[in-house]
Amino acid sequence: MGFMGDRSTLLETGRFARTDAEPGTGAGDPAPVVNAQTALTDADFAEEMFAETDAASDAELEARHRVAADKGDPGAMSVLGALLLRRGDLDGAEPYLRGATGEGDRAAANNLGVLLHQRGYPEEAAGWWRVAAVAGSAPAAHALGRHFRERGDEPAAEYWLRQAAESGHALGAYGLADLLEHRGDKGVERWFRAAAEQGHREAAYRLARHLRKGDPAEAEQWYRQAAARGHRRAALHLGALLEARGELKEAGRWYLTSAKQGEARAACALGFLLRDAGDEDSAAAWWHRAARDGDGNAANALGALHAARGETQTAERWYRSAMDAGDQNGAYNLALLCVAQDRTAQAEQWYRRAAYAGHREAANALAILLLQGGDAEGAEPWFSKAAEAGSVDAAFNLGILFASRDEDRTALKWYERAASAGHTDAALQVGIALVRDGEERAAERHLRCAAGGGSAEAAFRLAALLESLGPPPEPVALGEPVGSAPRTESEEWYERAAELGHRRAQVRVGMLAAARGDLAAAARWYREAAEAGSRNGAFNLGLLLAREGSEPEAALWWTRAAVAGHGRAALRLGLLAARHGDLAEGQKWCVRAMELGPAEVSERAARLRDALAEELSA
Repeated sequence: MGFMGDRSTLLETGRFARTDAEPGTGAGDPAPVVNAQTALTDADFAEEMFAETDAASDAELEARHRVAADKGDPGAMSVLGALLLRRGDLDGAEPYLRGATGEGDRAAANNLGVLLHQRGYPEEAAGWWRVAAVAGSAPAAHALGRHFRERGDEPAAEYWLRQAAESGHALGAYGLADLLEHRGDKGVERWFRAAAEQGHREAAYRLARHLRKGDPAEAEQWYRQAAARGHRRAALHLGALLEARGELKEAGRWYLTSAKQGEARAACALGFLLRDAGDEDSAAAWWHRAARDGDGNAANALGALHAARGETQTAERWYRSAMDAGDQNGAYNLALLCVAQDRTAQAEQWYRRAAYAGHREAANALAILLLQGGDAEGAEPWFSKAAEAGSVDAAFNLGILFASRDEDRTALKWYERAASAGHTDAALQVGIALVRDGEERAAERHLRCAAGGGSAEAAFRLAALLESLGPPPEPVALGEPVGSAPRTESEEWYERAAELGHRRAQVRVGMLAAARGDLAAAARWYREAAEAGSRNGAFNLGLLLAREGSEPEAALWWTRAAVAGHGRAALRLGLLAARHGDLAEGQKWCVRAMELGPAEVSERAARLRDALAEELSA
């Protein structure tokens, strides 16, 4: 088991799964201050005054409008009140805003609501927002919608947010989309899009999140727009998208942008890119930064880094930091660290902590630890818990556990579950069980899955199954070159198993090659099997060598096979010794052959032993 500090494991923990809004953009934030320019948006003379605002400072605007405001001009009072409100001068702003409101200025009514909200009078604020909203103020309708949502009155909130959204107000469209998403209603994408098209960066980010599965190309465009406007989580997700596509340089740039803006997960991801590029020191620096900001994944990565260097105390400290950050991978990794140091009791403690927190691999590892300690009854529920949580290894281990109790049907059920999730060894076990039950075609499917997953045993068994189901191979005609007959599929699978080091497959491939007349290939495969410890390989290699006249070397391989329990090899050695006149040696190997069998070999060895005994007594 590897420490939970590698990229794939950390990605599986869902390090990019959060959907919380950027600070200051969520639907539940306090109503924003409506500044002078926002107030003027509601006035009939907005375009003219915006031109003035762009060219003059707030002080110039204030001086210009104070004289008119003091004379009772409602437009000037509205603008001056908004300027003072934006500056934080609530006492100065309130009389001007009330005066303009009394003259029917809807922008002033909206801003008066903002002022009262800031003073802590939300109900009175809502009253003025309602006045402004009824008069057609989209910002006031948005503020009123937010007010009702904060109080849990979603129908009223939806009504006013929809009024603002349908008036083209970006914040209203975003607030409506957020409410609809919260309730699981339709129209979410439409209103996020409406807000995003007006430059609302959080709406662009949320729209990208909605589109990422159905239309990833458009999602990327909105991630880019939000990231370009400084949305740090959009930059993080854009980096992840580019990294998955292999565009690591650009991914790194966006991770860096997001990390510099304070996104700990981006700093963690940037650390992985740097580590993969061979720059462990820079990776560790970014992981330190992320871990300091509370990212448990980064703390785990640092722990894994120090564990790989043999710095176990430092690794343990970082794993504990990960646990403090709420990441139970830290407890799992601590358990692995203890296992590596033969601290079994402590390992069990940390496995239990992670397993109780729902860590499925910890539950599986705990069950294995208990099983190794002889507590099969205690192991079973943890295997079950891990398997039910989706651990394929735990499902396979349950199959082994029930098979050891001869509960074959229950074992097969768990093997099938693991096999359906792609577990190679489980597919092999299902295939073996189906062959035993005579369901060859169903067995073939599972053996193909296991063999395709790299199992040498599955490849060998598949080859044997296909060979038994297929017609016998036609002999090579006289005069045809060696190896001219087409290879069967079963032979191809035998060769794949042989190449993976399967000794029985190597012997079988050697036999097939010998049957084709390709003795060089046969000898090569026999030798490879024999050197790996196959007694059949050693015996067959001895036969080939004896046929070629290399009797001394053949005797060496037969000896190795006979010592390993091959009866025919022992009989061959007895015959060889008899031919060379070494009757005592011949008798010794005959006795060995009689012990090893099979029956036919035992009978021939007994006759040879008796004959040698007669010669010795003559």
